Amino acid sequence: MESIEKIRDDVLAAVPDAAITIVPSTPAANQPALLVGREQLYRVAKFLKEDSRYQMDFCSCVTAVDYLPKENQPGFIEVVYHLYSVERRTGPIVLKVRAPRELDQCEVPSLTPLWRGCEFQEREAYDLFGVRFTGHPDLRRILMWDEFTDHPMRKDYVPPADYEWEPTPHDETLERARAQGGVIPVTAAEEAKRK
Repeated sequence: MESIEKIRDDVLAAVPDAAITIVPSTPAANQPALLVGREQLYRVAKFLKEDSRYQMDFCSCVTAVDYLPKENQPGFIEVVYHLYSVERRTGPIVLKVRAPRELDQCEVPSLTPLWRGCEFQEREAYDLFGVRFTGHPDLRRILMWDEFTDHPMRKDYVPPADYEWEPTPHDETLERARAQGGVIPVTAAEEAKRK
């Protein structure tokens, strides 16, 4: 496969207004990524899928990472796509895009119209991180129940003290509920001890 610099240059030739930065990876992973601006993400992905030099016909993974604010730096949610070419037997090309952490601004274009396999994975990132994927055909929760109002993979998520939804609360859950003054479910073992 081409070097990440060559891929970036080819993308910039096809999408000249694209904001693209090469992001190094950890030495163990050895998978540098292309950080793409939200406005150009769809066009960059479309180019990588349709261009005969790349033919990235398979998106194997869509995930997100929460970065909390640091000194003089705003926090953001980073959505990560791993693209492969089954036809050419190459990959991955890792695409990253960043969105603000504020829920009303946390959105990126959906790539489901390009790769159908993104559909459930984008729903998962929506459900757990709060990323809205504009243009997604069916953006709704996939893991949490409909009444759930938060996004539990965000680093500032605070679990509720009331665990009426957890069918088998364990020690850590029960201790947190006690500490926060929540409703404490009684397990079968505790009920047996009381008798």
